[in-house]
Amino acid sequence: MTWVLASILLPLLGAAVVAGMKKNDRLATLTALVVSLLTFLLVIPMWASYTPSGDRIQQKTSMDWIPNFGIHISFGIDGIALVMIAVIGLLVPIVVGALGLTDKLPAGRSAGGFLSLILVQEALTIAVFAATDVFLFYVLFEIMLIPMYFLIGGYGGANRQYAAVKFFLYSFLGGLIMLASAIGAYSLASDKLGKGTFDWETLVTVVRDAPLGTQIWLFLGFFLAFAIKAPLVPFHTWLPDAAGQAPIGVAVLLVGVLDKVGTFGFLRYCLPMFPDASKELAPWVLVLAVAGVLYGSILAAGQRDMKRFIAYVSIAHFGFIALGIFSFNEQAMVGSVSYMLNHSLATGMLIVVVGLIVMRGGSTRISDYGGMAKVTPLLGGMLLIAGLSTLSLPGTNSFISEFLVLLGSFVDYPVYTIIATVGMVLAAAYVLWLYQRVMQGPVRGDALVGAGGGPGTAIAPELGAKKTIKDLGGKEIAILAPMVVLIIALGFYPKPVLDTITPSVQATMSSVQGGK
Repeated sequence: MTWVLASILLPLLGAAVVAGMKKNDRLATLTALVVSLLTFLLVIPMWASYTPSGDRIQQKTSMDWIPNFGIHISFGIDGIALVMIAVIGLLVPIVVGALGLTDKLPAGRSAGGFLSLILVQEALTIAVFAATDVFLFYVLFEIMLIPMYFLIGGYGGANRQYAAVKFFLYSFLGGLIMLASAIGAYSLASDKLGKGTFDWETLVTVVRDAPLGTQIWLFLGFFLAFAIKAPLVPFHTWLPDAAGQAPIGVAVLLVGVLDKVGTFGFLRYCLPMFPDASKELAPWVLVLAVAGVLYGSILAAGQRDMKRFIAYVSIAHFGFIALGIFSFNEQAMVGSVSYMLNHSLATGMLIVVVGLIVMRGGSTRISDYGGMAKVTPLLGGMLLIAGLSTLSLPGTNSFISEFLVLLGSFVDYPVYTIIATVGMVLAAAYVLWLYQRVMQGPVRGDALVGAGGGPGTAIAPELGAKKTIKDLGGKEIAILAPMVVLIIALGFYPKPVLDTITPSVQATMSSVQGGK
């Protein structure tokens, strides 16, 4: 059994155990935390046994599933998948540990049910990144929607059902279109090899030789599914609703991890399998990417809800990632892949901090806060760190990613790059605006200091009662500390990540350049 397969099976087994603990929330939480930490620890030997200069796909495991149709249960990783599996392993223990600090479960709902869905989501997401059979990837791509649907629809806000259904339908429809293209690729393999196959490595060598017109049609099927998942403008409308209604922990996984399946799909499937179509349609994709940067930035600045604010910020960031991928420049592509990791860290921390704020203030509306840093200085500092990473301040993890994307894309697409840099200016404006409104200025709203109370005591006039506003405690600091450390460490020393992903990016570039 490979480390990859173990990291998929362990959370599935843990989910089955936790699901049976409906009457003991504390035991369910502790068990889920142990399982998620053990899954994260599996990343260590997985990373240690990965050789960047070795085979493109490593730690392979495969077994027959439907042999008559050339379908296998096959898993393996490259450097890109390894980095994304690592960030999943990091974020899930944080989500589990933050339960109760950032979210309150609805009445009548057990922690066991919620956490079992989280662990199933973790296993399926790892499996999606590790799948090396295209049909298996499609099946996992669709199945992973189910636990997320129930997490949003069963534990979210007032409009959770609408948000959950919209999320499911958008992604499910995209997956069906991708299936049609996968079947087309299977037919091409059948014509050329005498038998059909869904093996990714085989399809890369077969489909890339197809006529341009055929490639374009097949490319569009995969691209649409991934553009919805990413999401790129104009396929983005499900994300603000889903992120706005999802519980904080679920939003961390939704915005921080699941969306990366889309950009990962561009790199793993669209570019290597359809290199000529990718180059032919790249200018159109870059238009969508730059539009997303500007649109997401402008809409973020106008949001009144903190969770929807984060959703639009992410849309802008995914524009940067797509810009780097479809610039077909090695520097830009390395920047995009590292951005996938760094966006997960920065946005994951930002969502958790917002959850801590909402638990204290009882509202997601930005206008309900003000001057909280005077009452909760540590919490204010954490929001500032997450915000600075989000706007890619030099010295934080996101800076090198954004810099590489802009530096590499400028070589061949200077106009798109110059327009995208406007997004950097807007990012500074909307992030600092959020921090100023929530943490600075006169103390107001649920952080209004009560008469004679001093720091830490607050009064909420609209609730008609005094309310204690406490700063971060030891458990909350422990949850945020790993992300703070990584944000700063990767800001000053990103080499381990860059060394891991660069050979995989070079292999992808080689596939594209080897087209007709």
